[in-house]
Amino acid sequence: MSELEMLAYNAKPALLKAAQAKNRPIKIYLHWTGMPYSELFDAYHINIDYDGTIYLSGKSLSELRPHTYMRNSGSIGITINAAYQATPEDIGPEPPTKVQIENLAKSIAVLAYALDIPIDIEHVMTHGEAGDNVDRIFPPYENNGVPYGMYGDLHSKERWDLAILQNDDEFGSGGSTIRAKANQYLVQLKYPKKK
Repeated sequence: MSELEMLAYNAKPALLKAAQAKNRPIKIYLHWTGMPYSELFDAYHINIDYDGTIYLSGKSLSELRPHTYMRNSGSIGITINAAYQATPEDIGPEPPTKVQIENLAKSIAVLAYALDIPIDIEHVMTHGEAGDNVDRIFPPYENNGVPYGMYGDLHSKERWDLAILQNDDEFGSGGSTIRAKANQYLVQLKYPKKK
C-alpha cells in the first residue's frame, strides 16, 4: 500500500491536469474483469487477484488506460479479477472474494488519501454507476448503441460491475458497500492509533 500511495502522489499533478481539462474532478472507477481468477488486464491501472494480491499496470497511475467508456482522462481504473460467467441473477462460479473486496477498499482509501479526494459517488464509482451517469457528467454516449446512452445497473445492465458482491445482495448496493468500507480505512489512514 505504501508503493501505491507514492504512485498516487507522483501521478496527482498529471491526473489533476487531465481531469480539469474535462471540467471534472479526479475519479476512481471500479470494475471486475468478468473473467476467471488470475487473468490480468492492462486496461486497468490496478488488478486485484482472488487472493488479494495487487498488480500494477505500467509505471504511473496517470497513464491513460481504456477502463471506462469516455471517462479515462484524469481517472484511475481498478479491477478485481473475478465474476467469470456472472449474470445479474447469479454472480457465477468465481465471485469476488472477501480479501479482494477488502484490498479494493484499502486501495481506494490510499488513493483518495494521496490524491486528496473524498470517497463518495462523485469521485469513486463502479462501472455500472458510471454507465448510468449517477455523477451527472453525461459524456456524449449517444453513439454507444444503447437506449438513452445509459448502459449501467439501472438501465441495459451492459455494465453492472460490482452491482452486487455476492448473490444475496440487493442489486445496485455494491458501490455503496465498497465506498463505506473504503471510508473506514480512510479514517484509519487519517487518524492512526498511537502505539
